[in-house]
Parts: sequence; C-alpha cells; structure tokens
Amino acid sequence: MHPLAPDLSQLSEDELHKKFNDLQGRFNQAYRFGPASVIPQLQMLMADYQEEIARRQAKMMQNMEERANRDGKGFKNIIDIS
Repeated sequence: MHPLAPDLSQLSEDELHKKFNDLQGRFNQAYRFGPASVIPQLQMLMADYQEEIARRQAKMMQNMEERANRDGKGFKNIIDIS
C-alpha cells in the first residue's frame, strides 16, 4: 500500500475507475519519456486501486450469490449429470 494513497473506499465506482485510468496514462507517459524514478510510485498506487476494484467486485459477487441462495435460485445442483 502506498503511504500517500487516499482512502479509496470513499470513492464511487466511476471515480475509482477514472482515477485508475488516469494513473495508467501517467504510468505509460513516465515509462516512455521518464522520469524513471516515478514508475515504482505509480505502480504502488495502481496496485492499491486494483486491490480496491477487486475487493468491490468480490463483495458484489458474494452479495449476488447470497441473494440467489436466499431466493432459491442458487447455483448449487444446477447441472445434473446422472
């Protein structure tokens, strides 16, 4: 985790993706033109954003599975191979 990274949990989904894309553009620019000392810092920040995106997606999947199981439409026993 980057020590200067903001609290990413407070960002909306759109803001999170927009800032990650902005960081990715800055990373590409720094990789092409320099300064090379910025690249590791950008990589750490991008990793923080990717972790937050992955955490939100995992939470969304868990909520979907819980809702499906609660409604009796879960994914268990969907394929009967007997």
